[in-house]
Amino acid sequence: MTIELTWLGHASWAIKAGDHRILIDPFLNDSPTAPVKADDVEATFIFVSHGHFDHVADVASIANRTGATVVSNYEIATWFAEKQQVKNTIGMNLGGGVDLPFGRAKLTIAYHSSQLPDGSYGGNPGGWLLTIGDKKIYFACDTALFSDMQLIGNAGIDLAVLPIGDLFTMGPEDSIEALHLILPKKVVPSHYNTWPPIEQDAAAWAERVRRETIAEPIVVEPGGIIHL
Repeated sequence: MTIELTWLGHASWAIKAGDHRILIDPFLNDSPTAPVKADDVEATFIFVSHGHFDHVADVASIANRTGATVVSNYEIATWFAEKQQVKNTIGMNLGGGVDLPFGRAKLTIAYHSSQLPDGSYGGNPGGWLLTIGDKKIYFACDTALFSDMQLIGNAGIDLAVLPIGDLFTMGPEDSIEALHLILPKKVVPSHYNTWPPIEQDAAAWAERVRRETIAEPIVVEPGGIIHL
């Protein structure tokens, strides 16, 4: 199965896998770097890592328009069903996995916070380990560095998507340490250059990745496409 990933700016990603259209943390209409708006994207599944506005802002409008299934922790899935009238949701908890038509999704640990835009409790933040065909893609999402990334890496990661923005997540330095634990074949930076406080030099980061790790760095601009 051909897998196509598109960076939609900030921490938002779109994945095409066969007939399936997957979104990760869609934040489009209010994002200064998104190349598209919420009405421009299609989805069959939407994965939500945690409750912060810059990760959930466009989830309900896209799900209600497309009929996509929202997959998240139990608290966020319930919030979308009860407060945003999203018809199709799957609520999970950390360490759990679910088989889906495109493959399998596992909700992994992330060290962050999680509060929904109306102040509701957003449950535990998480990342996603997606198995699509014979490929494993790890979205660390918003997180600090943590040693159990090594256990996630034991699955054999083809592509890791790591935040490098610093301030709200791990920065470039800790992302290098994360790569020593995860040992992915390829790595892509995320959650950076959306606003001045999280500006980073992705080219310099990529050079460090080449020099200090075994991963192949891939840097794209918003709208850029990666094929696996």
